[in-house]
Amino acid sequence: MISLTLIGKPDCHLCAVASDVVDAVVAELPDALAEDIEITELSILDDPDLYEKYWEKIPVLLIDDELHGHWRISPDRLREALAAKAAP
Repeated sequence: MISLTLIGKPDCHLCAVASDVVDAVVAELPDALAEDIEITELSILDDPDLYEKYWEKIPVLLIDDELHGHWRISPDRLREALAAKAAP
């Protein structure tokens, strides 16, 4: 299972764009890979630790709890990262 965690907050334009990018990239993947991906969206407003760590960087995308990117999420870079995770 590959875990994607998108950290943002409500009413954040870049966060909405990042969510759309993640959804679009996962939708383009082969079914076997897409079914192995779990997407979680968290808000910095609900967790003081997330707020402290990421408030200047949202949206933040973690892949398997490791920082993949922040501010603007590149579809091409995300595709490459997911393909590398899926490779045997």
